Amino acid sequence: MNFRRGFTLIELLVVIAIIAILAGIIFPVFAQVKASAYRSSDMSNMNAIRSALQLYRQDQGGYPPALLGYVTQYNGGPNPVAGDMVPANQVVGALFPKRIDSLQTLRPSYVRPTAGNLETQFTTAVWPAKVDGSLASNPGSYQKYGPADGYVTRCFNPNDGVTAPYDVTNYYYLISGYDVATVPNENGVGSRIEIHYSPFWSGYTVPTDPCHPGPNEMGSAQDDTRQLGYSEPPETTVVTWNSFFRDYTAGEVEHSRKDMVLFLGGSAKPYDSFLVSTMSWKVGP
Repeated sequence: MNFRRGFTLIELLVVIAIIAILAGIIFPVFAQVKASAYRSSDMSNMNAIRSALQLYRQDQGGYPPALLGYVTQYNGGPNPVAGDMVPANQVVGALFPKRIDSLQTLRPSYVRPTAGNLETQFTTAVWPAKVDGSLASNPGSYQKYGPADGYVTRCFNPNDGVTAPYDVTNYYYLISGYDVATVPNENGVGSRIEIHYSPFWSGYTVPTDPCHPGPNEMGSAQDDTRQLGYSEPPETTVVTWNSFFRDYTAGEVEHSRKDMVLFLGGSAKPYDSFLVSTMSWKVGP
């Protein structure tokens, strides 16, 4: 009579333990390889954005107000309405499609749709964190607004010959992750969408009323010239930054070189995430 011997309970537990150990080793490696591939792709795209901006400047004499552009409606108006907005892949903007042939260049790897089509999702944005320059010798050269100061706005002129220009909230395509980006709040509760690209940031250049800037809000020889809106910004000017790879501990950004900052005079480079989160466009190469 033949008997077939099966696995004992101890043998099964040993096999399961070995599989668990291997999984614990392999899965983090896979995650690191995936993140590294995403970072390389995003860095390449950021360098392509810089090249496209330089081409735009040669043609237009300056840099655009937004990389992809503000949300556009078929019937005009500043406030997008569901069903009336031009999808992002059909927008004719400053860079896309003439100087950037793929919309994916403006889309960081970790930008994913929450539901539906990402190309028709839009958002408002607040200003990023800022260095407090109130006690500095030249406070006007520091960032004027921060996250708690409301949405980023601009002056809108209907051009109908009747309605006067008025201030409007900026609406951005969510896919344009280098115009705006989602970041967790400092207290670890919830998140916000903040602007990462702007021609101007400082108190000398960002007017309280966009349609009626005051005499001290139209630039200054004392201002920080590292702003794209000036005629000859230096190569150390920050164009935009990628904050999707940051590490957080209890809601606080860690000191790790996980952010990527694109400077006007060179390629995108890794940068300390904590410094970028607290200084934004004020960081230096």
